[in-house]
Amino acid sequence: MQIAIALFPRVTALDAIGPYEVLQRIPELDVVFTGERRGEIRTDNGFLGLTVDASFDDVPAPDVVVVPGGVGTGDLLAGGPYLDWLRAVHPGNRFTTSVCSGSLALAAAGLLDGLTATSHWSVAEHLRTFGAVPVQERVVAHLDRRIITAAGVSAGIDMAIRLVSLLVDDVAAKAAQVYIEYDPQPPFDAGHPSKVDAAVMDRVGEYTQLRP
Repeated sequence: MQIAIALFPRVTALDAIGPYEVLQRIPELDVVFTGERRGEIRTDNGFLGLTVDASFDDVPAPDVVVVPGGVGTGDLLAGGPYLDWLRAVHPGNRFTTSVCSGSLALAAAGLLDGLTATSHWSVAEHLRTFGAVPVQERVVAHLDRRIITAAGVSAGIDMAIRLVSLLVDDVAAKAAQVYIEYDPQPPFDAGHPSKVDAAVMDRVGEYTQLRP
């Protein structure tokens, strides 16, 4: 079963690598990094490179698509090969999924029309521009439409574990989870703006301004 993680320049690394670490543990699943063209792309801050091993032309019929997010998502939304490929492969696959602002790409491709969806808190409201309905949930699944969206960054791990349970079974999903020792116990309950004070959000704003 082929899982295509669709990369693009200035992707957020964990959006792609989080699901990869879960999915590549399962023998039945063959994970490939695809994109418009083969070769290295740089992640959102430019520090890290990821390699596109297969072009979209090389991956015409994946069983599952994972669309990560990142600041580069904005460059995809006006149209082009990335959205064209999503539209072409979705009708024949088992699931099309997204992490973080990757849901904006799904929406721009017309795959979320009228559906609830989630995304990173900073861009979730932009889903309305493309006909989707933003909700504040960790993972949103429309199994009848073969669509799953995950919230920001680390939520991609949760989504991938859910995906393994759907593609294989619950035992496989739990096995992948324990293998990567995904047992979150964060030192702070600070995973969403609703849980922090103004000083924290001011610092978030400062850090955001420093990004390229």
